[in-house]
Parts: sequence; C-alpha cells; structure tokens
Amino acid sequence: MEFQKTVLKNGLRVITVPMPSFESATVLVMVGAGSRYETRENNGISHFLEHMAFKGTKRRPSAMAISSLIDGMGGEFNAFTGKEYTGYYIKSSKNNIKLSLDVLSDMLNNSLLDPLEINKERGVILEEINLYEDTPMRKIGDIYEHLLYGDTPMGWDIAGEKENIRKITREDFQAYMKSLYSADNMTVVVAGGINEKEALAMVEEQFGKMKSFLKKSYLAVVENQKKPEVLIKEKKTEQIHIALGVRTDGVDSPDKYPLAVLASLLGGGMSSRLFHEVREKRGLGYYVRSSADHYKDAGSLVSVAGIDPKRVTDAVEVIIQEYGKATTGKLAVTKEELTKAKEFLKGHLVLELEDSRAVAVYYAQQELLEKETDNPDEVLKKLDSVTIDQVNAVGKKYFTDDKLNLALIGNYSDRQSLEKLLKL
Repeated sequence: MEFQKTVLKNGLRVITVPMPSFESATVLVMVGAGSRYETRENNGISHFLEHMAFKGTKRRPSAMAISSLIDGMGGEFNAFTGKEYTGYYIKSSKNNIKLSLDVLSDMLNNSLLDPLEINKERGVILEEINLYEDTPMRKIGDIYEHLLYGDTPMGWDIAGEKENIRKITREDFQAYMKSLYSADNMTVVVAGGINEKEALAMVEEQFGKMKSFLKKSYLAVVENQKKPEVLIKEKKTEQIHIALGVRTDGVDSPDKYPLAVLASLLGGGMSSRLFHEVREKRGLGYYVRSSADHYKDAGSLVSVAGIDPKRVTDAVEVIIQEYGKATTGKLAVTKEELTKAKEFLKGHLVLELEDSRAVAVYYAQQELLEKETDNPDEVLKKLDSVTIDQVNAVGKKYFTDDKLNLALIGNYSDRQSLEKLLKL
C-alpha cells in the first residue's frame, strides 16, 4: 500500500491511497482540533461541533436532507472527536467520491448551526455523557487520563461538562471554527478504489477555496510527578475497573515501537503475561489488556482490567509484580515470546487496514500528529526491528515509581491499601 501527498495552494494536505481491488472508497476530513484546544468555559465544544456538522447546511437545510442523500447512495457516514483531532467521513461506492467530497465540504463550510438544532442536540449529548458514565469499561480511560494530566485540557473529558453543554451558543461554535478550522490545519484523505489524479482534482475543486489563517495553539503537557498516584471514582458497580500504567513519551519518540512490543508482551492477547496471571492463573477478573498510547507531547503504557471487587488488591499486586520485572530488567523475554508479541501487533494492523475507512484514519492521524508518515510496510519493518535489549531498556526507563499511576472506578474506597502496593 502506497500513498501520495499533495499540498494545495491554501495549505490543505491531500492524501490519496489507491486500493485497486476495492469497489468502495472512504473520504475523510480530519482537522487538528480536539479537546486539548478548549478552555474551561467551552470544554466539550469540539465534540458538540462534530454533532452539529450533520444538522444542515445552506444547500441541505436539515439532518434528514444530508442523511437521506448518503443513505440514497448506500453509504455510511460518521464523525469522531479526540483530544488532538476531529474527523468526518463518508464511505461509499468508489463511484460516489465526488458527491462525498461535496457533502463534507458543504458541512464544514456552510453549516447552518441553527439555534433550534443546537438546543435539540444538547439533550443528545447529555445522554451520551450519561452513557459514558454508565459504562465504566469505557470511562476508566477518562479517569486515568484525568489522573495523568489533572485539571488541564488534556485531563478533561472530550464530551465536556454538562454545565458547558447547556450554555454553548451558535456564536461559540463560530468562534471555535475561526480559531482552528483553517485549511492548513486539515488533511483530506481519499482511500479505496480510486483514480489518484481524478480524486485529487475533486478534492481541489471542493476544498481549494478554503481559507488559511493563524490557528490557536495548545498548552503543552507539564509533568512533575514525584511519587505514585491513585485516583478513585466511587460508583456502585458489580465489577471494579482499574487502569494501572506509567508515563512515557510523545508520538515521535524513538521508544514508540519498543513500548508497543512491551505492551503486547504484557497484555496484548489471551496468551499475554497479564492475561495469564490475572485471569487464567488466578481468576481475578474477566478482561485485562495493555496498550502503549501517545499524544504529540505525552504518552502512557497502561493496563486496564475488570476485577472481582473482593480481590482488587490481589490484581493490582499481580500487575505490579509484572511491571517490577520490567523495572529491574528481569523480564526474561524469550525469542519466541518476542516474535509472538510482534506478530500480534502486525497481524492486528494488517486486519484493521482491510477497511478503507481504517486506512484513511491511519494516514490522516500520522499526517496531523507525527513528523513522518509511514506506509504500513514501513511500520511492520520497524516492529520487526525491535530487539529484546530495546524492550528491556524501555522497561527500565519508564517503569519507575515516579511515573506510576492507578485509576479505579467502582464500589471501593480503600485508597491506603492501594497506595501501599504501588512500589516497583
């Protein structure tokens, strides 16, 4: 798989990814605008705006007009918001690329932001927030990142505070777009069964007249942790959900791939160390998994698990024991285990990229957030090149007491018993 990058005169970056065997194509517009660019007063506006984009334009004045058009061509459409980006996409037959680009351009340039629709959508978002609150398996990630980044934009929930959602106005949306929705802060990706020259011409036709302007910057992450930290969100649940991890580095760190392999070793599948120790060997919980996650200027390797409420300390102790092996250089990784961890990551990447939507997101995220954009085969080679020595080195570097953090959701309040265990 290969991509072609073109920068239009207005600074908009266009990436075309031909996938000759595909009859479908995905058009994705990703903007470098997410919740880390928000203020205390407008926290939640990035996600709220994502919802409003589908609520009508001057040419297509209602949500029904937009959805009927996309449904009528057998397509699927959606959007998503992160802390560093917002994405809008339409996936359909490769014959509908021009229409997909027209709709997305119309949504981003001519959205009505009708006050009546804004008021109706408030209720939808408030219920979405309630959904997250009632889904601790998902919510634990938010609690963990609040522990890492505190009362800063990076530590706030992407969905926002209910109080803010109730107050955001049309003028707030307009001001927010004028601060971030600049042509040179966007990338448009067209992936699937495409003709690259034709796709590029269509993108230029629809997005070439967008304006570029000086965009808002974000607050850099400042880390000054001195000792292990614990954050408990007490809630009546049948299961305790924990996230136990360490601070690492940003997305362009040379440690990115060794950290990914280490996370795979620890909790990358049903044969991983933590799955075996926590679930199979001791029956402490239902799920346990690890991941290495990165933002532009911060990162974390974290393990999350759903645990029997009566055996929380047992589970934390087991995870800490495995982390301690990384700290002391006693992981004792075999060549076979290293190969398995790499193949797990490589296999999941290959499977994921069989979908043109996933391919579009893959390239857009790299283009917006990273210094370099790699084709999948280059990523596979970088994973293959990770050595046992590199895995041991990142373990010793990052698995230290002053980087250790534990977040918990559930019917549990014994903070002191957890703090006693957090020693590597």
